[in-house]
Amino acid sequence: MRGLKWLVRNESAFRQEVALLAVTLVVIFSLEIGLYEKVAMLCATLFVMFAEIINTAIEATIDRVSFEIHPLSGLAKDLGSAGVLVSIIVFLCVWGSCIYSNFWVT
Repeated sequence: MRGLKWLVRNESAFRQEVALLAVTLVVIFSLEIGLYEKVAMLCATLFVMFAEIINTAIEATIDRVSFEIHPLSGLAKDLGSAGVLVSIIVFLCVWGSCIYSNFWVT
């Protein structure tokens, strides 16, 4: 819980993802879609949050070790950010397919 409290206080990206989780909960309880789709949409949102947590942990570890600019430190931070990007792509694929299959396919 300490880590989650810290994230909410100090990481604007995580606060945005908490807002995204709130939107997700409203959407999955408002729309008449299948249970598996609701679970997939929720898991996709939680996956983005998970990736952000891991990214922040990597950044905190690198900053703890040294503030010195080093190519491997930059690479570690860039890879963490890439992980967040991949999770967002997964999120968009899951949400897009759920919305498309329920509202645009006849």
